[in-house]
Amino acid sequence: MSYRKRLTALILIDSVIVISAIYLSYLILHPYMSIFKMGTLLITSIALLGSYHIYALIYKLYHKVWEYASVSELIAIVKAVLLTTITTAIIQLVFFQDIYVRALAIAAMILVLFIGGSRFSWRMVRDRVLRHHHENNKKTLIIGAGAAGTMLARHLLNKADGDLLPVAFIDDDCNKQKLQIHGINVVGDTTYIPAAVALYEIETIIIAIPSLKKAEVKRIYEECSKTAAKVQIMPRIDEIISGDVPVTQFRDVEVEDLLGREPNRLDIDSISEEVEGKTILVTGAGGSIGSEICRQICRFKPGRLVLLGHGENSIYLIDMELRKKYGESIEIIPVIADVQDRARIFNVMEQYQPDVVYHAAAHKHVPLMEYNPREAVKNNIFGTRNVAEAADTFGVGAFVLISTDKAVNPPNVMGATKRFAEMIIQNLAKESNTRFVAVRFGNVLGSRGSVIPLFKKQIQAGGPITVTHPDITRYFMTIPEASRLVIQAGALARGGEVFVLDMGEPVKIVDLAKNLITLSGYTVDEIGIEYSGLRPGEKMYEELLNDNEVQKDHVFPKIFIGKAVPMEKRELYAVIETLPDMEYVQLKETLVGVANMKFGEKQSMVVS
Repeated sequence: MSYRKRLTALILIDSVIVISAIYLSYLILHPYMSIFKMGTLLITSIALLGSYHIYALIYKLYHKVWEYASVSELIAIVKAVLLTTITTAIIQLVFFQDIYVRALAIAAMILVLFIGGSRFSWRMVRDRVLRHHHENNKKTLIIGAGAAGTMLARHLLNKADGDLLPVAFIDDDCNKQKLQIHGINVVGDTTYIPAAVALYEIETIIIAIPSLKKAEVKRIYEECSKTAAKVQIMPRIDEIISGDVPVTQFRDVEVEDLLGREPNRLDIDSISEEVEGKTILVTGAGGSIGSEICRQICRFKPGRLVLLGHGENSIYLIDMELRKKYGESIEIIPVIADVQDRARIFNVMEQYQPDVVYHAAAHKHVPLMEYNPREAVKNNIFGTRNVAEAADTFGVGAFVLISTDKAVNPPNVMGATKRFAEMIIQNLAKESNTRFVAVRFGNVLGSRGSVIPLFKKQIQAGGPITVTHPDITRYFMTIPEASRLVIQAGALARGGEVFVLDMGEPVKIVDLAKNLITLSGYTVDEIGIEYSGLRPGEKMYEELLNDNEVQKDHVFPKIFIGKAVPMEKRELYAVIETLPDMEYVQLKETLVGVANMKFGEKQSMVVS
C-alpha cells in the first residue's frame, strides 16, 4: 500500500473510532439523550476529533510501521489520547463551564483500546502470515536469551524471506529457565543442548552471545558438536564495536573461535602517536600478514601508506581494497619492488621518506626453503639487510621486522635465515637513530602458508587429511590479532628489542584437523586422517624463546621481550658475505650453526 493510501485509511479509521468513542461514552452514561445532551455531544465530538488528529501528527501515529508495533508505539498512542482528552476537557470548560469527566474517561479508554487494537491487529495479521510462511523453515535453537538472542529471535520471526524458525532458547541463567520470549520457550542450560536438538528436531543452532569468551565458545561448541545440527555464531563484540558487521549477521563457527584466545586490547594512544598523519611503508604488503597490517594501520589514519611488494596481482588487490574504503582520507601508493634489489629499495626509501617501516616480505615455507636455501638467503637475509640499511640511511623513525618462532633453535634454513635477519636489525639498532625491533610469533590461521587452507581442500575432495605426526604441535593466532600486536610492538619500540607475542598454549595439529572436519559438517571417520611423517626441516614443536632468552615480565598484555643476543656485526657480516658462494650442505650447516650459537646472558634493552 502506498504512503498516501495508507495515510488516508488511517485518518478515516481513527476518525470513525473517535466519533464512536464519544458517542458510546455518552450512550453508556445517558441512554435517553435530550436535545441539550446532543448539543454537548456535538461540540465535544468536534473538539475530540480535532485535538486527536493534531496530537496524532505530533506523535507521528500516521508515520509508524505498525507491522512492527511494540510497547513504544503503544506509549505514543496513550500520550496522544491523554493530551486529546485534556484539551477536550478545557474546551468543555470554556463552552459549558463544566467538564464531563466520566464521559471523557470512558471515551479515552475506548480510544486506547480501539486505536491500539486497530494498529496491533496489523502486526497480529502479519505475524500469523509469517508464522504460516515459516512452518517449513529450518527449526532453530538460539543459545543465549539475553538482549542479542532476543533481538535475533524477533529478527528471524519478522523476516519474511528468511529460512530459519526459532523454536527454543538455551541459557545458563537459572532465572530465565521456563520463561517465554516472543512466544519461544527457554528450555534449559547449555548441557541440555543435545536433548533440545533431539526433542525439537533442530536443524540449526545459533550462538547468540557476542561478548562470549573464547573458552566458553569452545565449551558450548563441544556440546553442539554432539548433534547433527549446523552451528552458527553471531559476530564477536570487537567486530560489532568496529562496525565491520551488523549484530544480526551470523556466520559459521571457525577454527579461530575454538582456540580459546581472548581478543587483545590495544594502547590506542601510543599507536595513534606512532601512525596518525605519518608515512608508513609495508614490505610484503600483498601477503597475508602484510595486507592485514595495512588494513589495521588504516584504522589509525596515516597520512600516506606505501604498499611495497614483488607480486603485482597481490599488490593490486590490496591497493583496490584500501582505496575503496580509505582512498578519500589516506594517500595510498602501490609500489612494485623486490627487496633483493638494493638500488630500487634505496630509491623507494629516498622518494617516500617513511616514518615507520613494517618489513613483512620474506620466504616463510619451511620445506620449500630446505630445497631452495639460496633463495631464502637472498630474500630473508640480503633482502632484510637492504630494507633495514635503507631505513637507517634515510632516517626512518622505526623499523619493525616480522620474525617467527622458527628462528628459535632452528634446525631448518627458513628459521635460520630469519634469525640472521633478527641479528642484522639488532646490530643496526646499536648505532642507528632508527628504532629497530623484531617481533616473533608462530603460525597464523588462514595465511597462505597455513595448514588450514590445505586441510579445507582435502576435506572438499573427500579426504583424507594428511598430518605429519600425531604428536606435532604448533602455536597459532589469527591474522588480525598478530597484525594488531605487531603494530602495538612497533609503538613500544625503543630499539634493539626482540618482542615475543604471547601465543597461548600450543595446539596439536591433529586436534585442529578434527575440529575442522567437524566444522565442515563431517565426522572424522567420514574424512579420515593419515600421518605422512615429518617433512624436511620440520620440528615436532616450536619455541618462542630458547632457554637463554627467557624474560618473564610482559611489557604489554600478550607482548614481552626476549633476551636474544646477536653475533657482533663484524663477525655476522663476514659470515653473510660468504653465504652466496657456499654449496648446499655447507650453506645449510653454516646457517643453522650460526643461528643456534649460544650466547651469554647479556640482556637487550627493556621498555620502561
